[in-house]
Amino acid sequence: MITELSGLEADDLHDRLSRAGFRRSHGIVYAPVCNGCQACIPIRIPVAEFEPDRTMRRLQRSLGDLSVSERPIIATMEQYELFQAYQERRHNDGDMALMGLDDYQAMIETSPIETSLFEFRTPDGKLVCVSLVDMLSDGLSAVYTFYSIDNPQRSYGTTSILWLLEETARRGKTHLYLGYWVPGSPKMSYKSRFRPAEILRAGQWKRLTPESAPR
Repeated sequence: MITELSGLEADDLHDRLSRAGFRRSHGIVYAPVCNGCQACIPIRIPVAEFEPDRTMRRLQRSLGDLSVSERPIIATMEQYELFQAYQERRHNDGDMALMGLDDYQAMIETSPIETSLFEFRTPDGKLVCVSLVDMLSDGLSAVYTFYSIDNPQRSYGTTSILWLLEETARRGKTHLYLGYWVPGSPKMSYKSRFRPAEILRAGQWKRLTPESAPR
């Protein structure tokens, strides 16, 4: 299911559809509709209720040595080189691994709605993580994040979500939307570690519990 975002009401339309489980890519929003399959489940985190586990608390303490800046949605070669390295190491069998600079630029810069780019840097200025984020009336929506995996113990992917949870709260918003969660998928399992989480089932956002998770 695909809808184009355009015109003066693009932000309002995107806002409504995001709460209904849609995701944005470039100038469209989409929701997967597959015959006999409902594996892709929208997931979001209510920031006021978020409770980090022990590992997350350790990572929160490490946030202090990272500087995070909000940038306009303009692609740079520095970002693209980090994006390429991330794809080669983590997703070399996926379509995004084949993206050239023009494709990357289109992914970053094509947005008809309010969108920001957050860059995470170490004290020496090295770019280690980039998050493309859409702004919603009730929260932030993490569109795509890529990061350095040269230092795995830093877990920059998890660290970026922890920072976005804090940023959502700083902006007075209630939810961080994390896209789709696929139960049983190793690449998606990290999303359900952020507790409490809410998933969209039968048109209603409900707390993710062992009982509510699909089997």
